Amino acid sequence: MFYSEPVSRLVLADLNPAQHRASTYGEGPLLVIAGAGTGKTKTLAARVAYLIDRGVPPERILLLTFSRRAAQEMLTRAGQLVGRGQASKVWGGTFHAVANRLLRVHGHAVGLPPNFTVLDQSDAADLMNLLRTELGLAETSRRFPKKDTLAAIYSRTVNTNVKLSQVLEVAFPWCADDIEGMRGIFQGYVKRKREQAVLDYDDLLLFWKALLHAPTISDLIAGSFDHVLVDEYQDTNALQADVLVAMRRSIGNITVVGDDAQAIYSFRAATVRNILAFPQQFPGAEIVKLEQNYRSIAPVLAVANAVMSEAHQQYDKELRSRRTGEQRPRLVTCLDETQQAQVVCDRVIQHLEQGIALNRQAVLFRTGHHSDLLEVELTRRNIPFVKYGGLKFIEAAHVKDMLAFLRILENPADDLAWFRVLQLLDGMGPRHAQTVLDQLRGQQGLGEDRPNSPLERFLVERVDAPPAAAEQLDELRHALRDARALGPGQRVERLRHFYDPIFERVYDNAGVRVRDLEQLEQLAGTYATTREFLTDLTLDPPSSTSDLAGSPLLEEDYLILSTIHSAKGCEWDVVHVIHAADGNIPSDMATGNAEEIDEERRLFYVALTRAKDWLHVYFPLRYYHRRRGRSDAHSYAQLTRFISPRVKGLFDLEAVYDEQHSPESTASVSAPVTVDALLNELWAD
Repeated sequence: MFYSEPVSRLVLADLNPAQHRASTYGEGPLLVIAGAGTGKTKTLAARVAYLIDRGVPPERILLLTFSRRAAQEMLTRAGQLVGRGQASKVWGGTFHAVANRLLRVHGHAVGLPPNFTVLDQSDAADLMNLLRTELGLAETSRRFPKKDTLAAIYSRTVNTNVKLSQVLEVAFPWCADDIEGMRGIFQGYVKRKREQAVLDYDDLLLFWKALLHAPTISDLIAGSFDHVLVDEYQDTNALQADVLVAMRRSIGNITVVGDDAQAIYSFRAATVRNILAFPQQFPGAEIVKLEQNYRSIAPVLAVANAVMSEAHQQYDKELRSRRTGEQRPRLVTCLDETQQAQVVCDRVIQHLEQGIALNRQAVLFRTGHHSDLLEVELTRRNIPFVKYGGLKFIEAAHVKDMLAFLRILENPADDLAWFRVLQLLDGMGPRHAQTVLDQLRGQQGLGEDRPNSPLERFLVERVDAPPAAAEQLDELRHALRDARALGPGQRVERLRHFYDPIFERVYDNAGVRVRDLEQLEQLAGTYATTREFLTDLTLDPPSSTSDLAGSPLLEEDYLILSTIHSAKGCEWDVVHVIHAADGNIPSDMATGNAEEIDEERRLFYVALTRAKDWLHVYFPLRYYHRRRGRSDAHSYAQLTRFISPRVKGLFDLEAVYDEQHSPESTASVSAPVTVDALLNELWAD
């Protein structure tokens, strides 16, 4: 049902009819299909404000997003409409952050201690690697999957709720023969996590789901919220969908916003089926489509609409724009990758001379290495750039070191944190670190009257260690003892007195890396507890490191290079999409079935719809290879299948060839004359 009576004009100001309809929906399930650039954030924020304006207590509204920044932006907008104090009471955050918050309060109902710590994805992979070594699977006569592959298989199995054997058959067929070894690792991984009171990302959702099925607490959890709102619903996985269904079994008010045409994260176990099947999962659901695009000019949308119209499964929609602009997207055919890089640089500079700053332009590509030649050419031409899609802040080794110290203080049973810290000491390799860890865990028969906590044991007892590490062990003992009594920011400062000399010795380019530690210390100082700091940093980390960024640019302007996946949610005045050839777009690794091809089509659609005014798509005719033997040194490409003849007709076509290498130049009239002259010499006197 929809409420027709007027509410605060401020709340509903500037909404188009579809946005107004979605924002003022009343009771029951609602699916908002929000096409690219149609103002979904504005709509969701208006809905939060509308519900509060109608008298729904803000603390009984749950807003789930895929980044903390997205939640903060929506609640800030809602606060501008109904008051910051009201909006701040809304439960807003990522699925994992909300799960963590609920488990801190109610985790006892499913056997969780309140001081559990959360492993990030690389920590989870490291723990699996430890088990891989302990089980002897790293020393077999045949290659066994590495830690990152194991972590990906484990997470996909949990999030899709599909048997391990089926996951291997469909997504990791080259690992199928190793299933027994994986079972041993995964069983040991779960057991080790429980012993150490640590959870990984997947555990947060699993234990939230368990809470919703625990007899003593399930009704309390599900009944805590009158309305649940979900952003980017097309990016949810099967486990998240199960959580939402359980959350709404007694109160059916759920609003989900998303775009099936932008479902591009199946490699993270997300499934487009959730948004396509929403009306079946929540019977009686109303569907509202947002089709008024506020980003792109009409010719860009015409191409995007045509590309998506050929998808197999989708909600039919037609993006419309009132923005003026007559320039049609350009499809530029180049001789090869080298010429593609040259032409992209030419166009970037042309737009810069037209007054479009570099940071209002972006080059998008399917995979990170697709920009290799372009980066060389940009450097040669002195065009500054920043590349997105790299290492996250907390994945940098020096940041992980510092977080390991803090995790020991927060959860002394965290073996992985101990293992990392101990190996920072002189002469302390993996074997010695394991020996010390065994002593701290009480596995060497050193007495029954010892303290229970490994940290307490470390502070009061001597451990067997290499002589080279003895002095540093004492310094570490003093640092941990002092840091226990301090707040988060001061803890980082005290621990850095111990860590900095090690850090400068272990890592190259320490002068650049140290800015990350300074940022970490400053950030920690804004938190009341170390637990909150570690949890927030793990669940919603900063996206980059100063180490990867290099020296600060003298210019503030720089070109954006980004994988298409990392570009989702962004927009630029000018977008250059490179390598629009079959095998690249779509990737030749993702064409095994119709579902994979459809996702690749959606990925191309996401790239196209990032452009506001200018869209250039580049297609190299020839790719060179480094092959052995008598195989060809190059191959000819085919235009991406997503630019069908009908789609191609919506582009302005341009063929750009280097004059010295173009097919036209090689077919010049002088060539036959030269060949004939050479032949005549063979039988001349």
